[in-house]
Amino acid sequence: MIRYLPYLAGIGVALTWGFSFMFTRGALDYLAPFHLLGLRFAAAVAAMSLLRILGIINIKVVPRDYLNLLPLAFFQPILYFATETTGVLLTSASYAGMMIAIIPIFVAILAVFVLREYPNRLQIFFIIASVTGVIFIIYMDTQSIAGVNPLGTLALLGAVVAAACYNIASRKASVDYKPIHTTWVMMVVGAVVFNAVSLGQHLSAGKIGIYLTPLGELWPTVIYLGVISSVAAFFMYNYVLSKVTAAQGSVFANMVTVVAIAAGVVFRGETVFWYQLVGTAAILTGVWGTNRFAPAPKEYHEAEAILESPNK
Repeated sequence: MIRYLPYLAGIGVALTWGFSFMFTRGALDYLAPFHLLGLRFAAAVAAMSLLRILGIINIKVVPRDYLNLLPLAFFQPILYFATETTGVLLTSASYAGMMIAIIPIFVAILAVFVLREYPNRLQIFFIIASVTGVIFIIYMDTQSIAGVNPLGTLALLGAVVAAACYNIASRKASVDYKPIHTTWVMMVVGAVVFNAVSLGQHLSAGKIGIYLTPLGELWPTVIYLGVISSVAAFFMYNYVLSKVTAAQGSVFANMVTVVAIAAGVVFRGETVFWYQLVGTAAILTGVWGTNRFAPAPKEYHEAEAILESPNK
């Protein structure tokens, strides 16, 4: 049973991030991107601080830990969200989704050189199948390639590289840090940087006095994005990357497309097209195969042996 916990966490990440698109789309009608990001990560830090005060979580982080984990936090959330947001603004959400889908390929390549994690042939096949499923769904949308901006593509490529580097950095950090510590540093750095940028924008526009006003109407969105989609999801994802290879963990992100489609059908009454079903089948098959044909880590075998031992 223990060996399946990272996969259940990966599914939880996909569900959380998949539903976050509905909240983000609505909030961006009222807030600038960096304003939303600032409030989102501020809510994340507030939630984790409350949990620390109540004694529910125990986080002891010294200045050296912030310094050691700063490269990870730079890649995610700072660089990733900044480049992804810019890319979406210059292209389209559909085109951005198609670009982001190639993250597992970059992760698999970087993992070979940095972590010495070598996916086998079957895993490579299923990684490509998962990526192909996402790209196929979005390519079949006739609007997905309309108005493509070269600068937007470059920005999205930056997001792909940032996400891939985050996967590798989180995997390496898991040797010395627990997922809760990694998540805390990410949330704090995100809150500081994004609020600094947004406050600067408000100050230059003479609107600093209304910085928190949108919370009156958008607090459910901010709580979901900050507490659930940031704290809970990144904690689960950091946990996943601490237990399985970087290539295995990265393919769960492609399930976000599946969840987003399902959410659109259930909550927004959107229509399901045949190519979405075909692409979804490829994504799910790819995620299953990438993890099914990976050797189980030694620690899982040892843990299960202890649990199943009659002398435990």
